[in-house]
Amino acid sequence: MVQTRQDFTKQIANVLTTGADYLTNADLNFEAANYTALQTRQSIAQQTLGLANQANQGVLQLLK
Repeated sequence: MVQTRQDFTKQIANVLTTGADYLTNADLNFEAANYTALQTRQSIAQQTLGLANQANQGVLQLLK
């Protein structure tokens, strides 16, 4: 009886450990996707600011 309970407890511990690993991996994947999206948005914002600056410089050149 004791051996059966020990085996059952070990199996439950393994299931819980595997589940926790899956949750951790899912969270890491989600955060990595968010980080990549943030980097993309920042890159687009920098490019947009660069283009706006070029346009302003072009207007200033026309006014000179």
